[in-house]
Amino acid sequence: MRLTAVMALFPDLRERDLILWVERGWVRPIGGEPDWEFEEIDIARVRLIRDFRQTMAVPEETMPLVLSLLDQVYTLRGQMHAVARVVEAQPEAVRAAILAALLGA
Repeated sequence: MRLTAVMALFPDLRERDLILWVERGWVRPIGGEPDWEFEEIDIARVRLIRDFRQTMAVPEETMPLVLSLLDQVYTLRGQMHAVARVVEAQPEAVRAAILAALLGA
């Protein structure tokens, strides 16, 4: 999706703000300006940043910290899903031992 299409999704967002977010690395479309290609993850991130800035009034200088923490949470979430898949693939006795260890039994 090109910049103009992204802007059409967010009529309350100023184009210069989105460009600034890209320049700051808050949103990472493919390619260089003016040929940026925004993927679904970029659109979701634009929506999130817009909500933080407009709805929740998160200060601009705080956004790098907020985005960094969110990235860490999403990374951890993905890692936990990977661990869960590996545990689910184990025999019942191994799963039971892991559960018991987690519950402190």
